[in-house]
Amino acid sequence: MMSDTAFIGLGSNLAQPAEQLKGALRDLHQHEKVSLQRWSHLYQSAPMGPKDQPDYVNAVCQVTTSLRPEELLDVLQAIEQSHGRERKGHKWGPRTLDLDMLMFNDLRLNTERLTLPHYGMREREFVLVPLFEIAPDLIMQDGLPLAAWIHKCGLDGLKRLSEKIEIV
Repeated sequence: MMSDTAFIGLGSNLAQPAEQLKGALRDLHQHEKVSLQRWSHLYQSAPMGPKDQPDYVNAVCQVTTSLRPEELLDVLQAIEQSHGRERKGHKWGPRTLDLDMLMFNDLRLNTERLTLPHYGMREREFVLVPLFEIAPDLIMQDGLPLAAWIHKCGLDGLKRLSEKIEIV
């Protein structure tokens, strides 16, 4: 039974980024212990780290799962690897695919491998806006509605792409 809910941030700025995100969503959809519930439009944003790299394409999805958080992390990292992700170089350097677990139910976790909720989501408009698109009534771990977080976040440079993702 898939009873736990997780939100996952997706990002890419290499090797046809929009296609990378669509492929990752299809991979999640096809996993036997993950059920893809909702996903946002694609959004374009400037890179967080070094500026001498292409803009990112981002999205957020909601899944239900029977996996524990660390098991879901293993699935996300396997999908990243299958899309050519290499973990080397700059922390915020270019990448084919980045899948970040943003929230897992209301769980608070801080281990060597996983921090929940995701440590940087409060400052990341490319996470908050797509998250708001699919879960506008979400209450964040500090008790504030997601809309309050977005109100405090700069939205400069974030552009929603017109293409809607279809999962077949």
